[in-house]
Amino acid sequence: MGYDFDLVCIGSGPAGQRAAVQAAKLAKRAAVIEKRRCVGGICLDTGTIPSKTLREAVVAYTTIAGKGDRLPWARLEARPSCQQLLAGVDHVVRREVEVIEHQLRRNDVAVLAGAAKFVDPHTLEVHGETSTRRVTAANVVIAVGTEPAPPPGMTADGEVILTTNDVVHLSHLPRSLAVVGAGVIGIEYASIFSAVGVNVTLVERREGMLEFVDREIVDELVHQMRNRNVTFRFGEAVATLAVSEEAPRRAVLTLESGKRIVADMVLFSAGRIAATEALNLTAAGLTADARGRVRVDARYRTAVPHIFAAGDVIGYPSLAATSSEQGRLAACAAFGLEAGPLGDHFPIGIYAIPEISMVGAPEHELTAKKIPYETGVARYREIARGQILGDHSGMFKMLFHREDRRLLGIHCIGTGATELVHVGQAVLGLGGGLDYFLDTVFNYPTLAECYKVAALDAANKLRA
Repeated sequence: MGYDFDLVCIGSGPAGQRAAVQAAKLAKRAAVIEKRRCVGGICLDTGTIPSKTLREAVVAYTTIAGKGDRLPWARLEARPSCQQLLAGVDHVVRREVEVIEHQLRRNDVAVLAGAAKFVDPHTLEVHGETSTRRVTAANVVIAVGTEPAPPPGMTADGEVILTTNDVVHLSHLPRSLAVVGAGVIGIEYASIFSAVGVNVTLVERREGMLEFVDREIVDELVHQMRNRNVTFRFGEAVATLAVSEEAPRRAVLTLESGKRIVADMVLFSAGRIAATEALNLTAAGLTADARGRVRVDARYRTAVPHIFAAGDVIGYPSLAATSSEQGRLAACAAFGLEAGPLGDHFPIGIYAIPEISMVGAPEHELTAKKIPYETGVARYREIARGQILGDHSGMFKMLFHREDRRLLGIHCIGTGATELVHVGQAVLGLGGGLDYFLDTVFNYPTLAECYKVAALDAANKLRA
């Protein structure tokens, strides 16, 4: 049977676009279907790119504000407006859309605008604004991403009750904000808003946060956020949510413990649900779990052999970078090309203020596995570049095997952490260890000096 395309990707986010481009590079006919206003998916519309652009504006503001005592001409008389902080978002998004569209055109990938659903395992119906069409595909990649879980018992209005999709469309900054959910996104937004003077209360059902991150790094993040007047309510869950009727309208949260929180806005960041509900998966012979996720094997193949899934729709690790690589590997698998698997040593970045990044094992994981290790620590206040940047609280830590001195993990909190970690990622991936850092020269003054200082610290401990 002849098909319209060799591979169709539902969704044009990092996973979908990379899968389609990989198929095109294998001389296959490829297409992406996108229901949003632009290619790039949630990552580009309301997620990664807009939120990180907002963060960069906030960092710039706090950097200037922090110098007011030393540089009087830089002193800011008031906190910035939402319009000022979000001014760069549309520009960055437009530019990224142009880059992705050019990449797809250059590789002859067709872009079909509309919402897709399965008619049968090889046929998709695409509902556009003015028309509906059917396309057939030899292979399909489901890469629809996720949507925020809805607030319990209420509908987000984008003004008082928010989901993470609403943040980049705010008309004004609140004076107070309740954030429900201390996952990565909730922590990022809690720290971003607190940096511009918003009084933030973070509510989390669990007794802690970021269980996969090194405990010392988490403790430092909590310390810095508390210094900016973030109140943590761990071990607490929201029992009821209401909005006051009198002006100004405010959110009223009652916790199961009986505590009551009143805030100008409440941001619900308590998990995300895969956006598969409208796909009519049963027509393709597939089912999703309770959170809409699709199960795949090691090659991203679903229970239906010619249908694959990649990115956030399959769950952990739900990172833009890993989603992109998953999409590429799925396309390779669809056409019988040996590739992969996804590497074990991928970096994780948390774009809070301050930012966090890690690759490899944290201390508590090594302890649980009874792996003997030694730590090497560098503080930004000891590093010339840290002094230049004015970051005196940053911390960088490496973990080495005590017996063969192999590098086991890198953990960092502070300015540039998400960039700094890649040097260690390369060494880890290549099986290197302590001696490499002891013998290598790094540019000075740079944050990479942390590698030398931390290595010397670990070497001293091992000698002792």
